[in-house]
Amino acid sequence: RTAGLTAYYGATAAIREVSLAFQPNQVHALIGPSGCGKSTFLRTLNRLHEETPGGRVTGLVHLDGDDIYARKVDLRRLRRRVGMVFQRPTPFPTMSIYDNVAAGLRLDGRVPKRELDEAVEKALTVAGLWDEVSDRLRASATALSGGQQQRLCIARTIAPAPEVVLLDEPTASLDPQGTQRIEELLFHLKQRFTIIIVTHNMQQAARVSDTTSFFYLG
Repeated sequence: RTAGLTAYYGATAAIREVSLAFQPNQVHALIGPSGCGKSTFLRTLNRLHEETPGGRVTGLVHLDGDDIYARKVDLRRLRRRVGMVFQRPTPFPTMSIYDNVAAGLRLDGRVPKRELDEAVEKALTVAGLWDEVSDRLRASATALSGGQQQRLCIARTIAPAPEVVLLDEPTASLDPQGTQRIEELLFHLKQRFTIIIVTHNMQQAARVSDTTSFFYLG
């Protein structure tokens, strides 16, 4: 739930006076023309915009009643609760398929191998990728196709069991078959997570979303 949120990149106002609420276990689409503030808004929901010099926000964003902009908030823990998948697949190129998925789980320290194995298999299964990669988990993630890499990134994001998954045009760089696989996956993912997806494709929004918000000129 956001209330009267205004976000800036540098001195330019990107979005202003946005007030929205997202119900759990649904797919929520954000649509609108390029440059209207969809991705900027998405990045404010886990404070990723703060990684850009000059990025700042005024207003409130509540997750389970807690303001994510409160001073006491641990950003690493926040981004585990609100994970994000980007427009282009971003597997860690020096890591194997297994290590990509396990990366977030290892941030809190040493995890028993059996527990890690189970978590990796579960995440890859939920992401619809286990059957395709189970026999080559130690292979490089960059050996996968574009669509597989994007599903791997989804598996990496959901492995730490977030509450919310943010998707910034996740099918924009994929072929029609890869796009279809991701869209089908969303119907299964929303049973476990709340999903907010940015898309330029109104047909895609109609196919996959439970609610749609239209952005225009911020």
